[in-house]
Amino acid sequence: MRGLLEAYDEQMRGVPPHPPAEVSYEQDGPLIRTVGQFRGFISAPRDVGVQGAELDDLIARQRDYFAARGESVEWKIRGHDRPADLTERLRAAGFAPKDEETILIGHTKDMASPPVLPDDIAIRQVTEAADMHRIAAMESTIWGQDLSMIGDDLAGRVAAAPDDIAVLVAEADGELVSAAWLVVRPGTEFAGLWGGSTLSAWRGRGIYRALVAARAEIAAARGVRYLHVDASDDSAPILRRLGFHAVTTTTPYVWSPSD
Repeated sequence: MRGLLEAYDEQMRGVPPHPPAEVSYEQDGPLIRTVGQFRGFISAPRDVGVQGAELDDLIARQRDYFAARGESVEWKIRGHDRPADLTERLRAAGFAPKDEETILIGHTKDMASPPVLPDDIAIRQVTEAADMHRIAAMESTIWGQDLSMIGDDLAGRVAAAPDDIAVLVAEADGELVSAAWLVVRPGTEFAGLWGGSTLSAWRGRGIYRALVAARAEIAAARGVRYLHVDASDDSAPILRRLGFHAVTTTTPYVWSPSD
């Protein structure tokens, strides 16, 4: 497992090379700010390399930058990040931790197989903006909140770098019942599995597993060595049974103007 985590730290820190239109990256010391999404995002190395008052100043600059824009910002923390008091100092600066997830990594070759689906379900890859907004509407229904930004985000990614993302939907007689996407990180051996939410009436029928297999097949065809997932407590057991390995945890620390 250590080799998987080392590969992740070496290759998956930082930001993707092809941002959507209107999205930009800004360097601030050891950090990279992503600007122009529905909320800001902070990428950091495993060890930010500063401590004490210098670290407090670095954190405050990120908060104040997005405060001036009237936007919230997420600082993605992994369970093995340093320094040890980083999360304590984020809290002190007003960043609030959200739900912890488990980072799972698997070998693509072990996951790739033809998806097995119920007879009334079909999977297809989509590229049109209208389908991205259908996905956002479904996600909003599942999670009981406005997630319309997902549609804009997916459409922007497809428009900016269509070879870096594959969006799949599962449908029953034309009704969208689940969706998931594969995000390839050019220049690395990794691709990420995202989405995978399914309408409650359609859960327990193997759709999630089928979408994992379908995305793994696409990744294998592109020569991707590793798949990684930020997994919830619901999906982590399924992924472990499929051969994924837990390597660390991840927690979003979010500052919002409303806080």
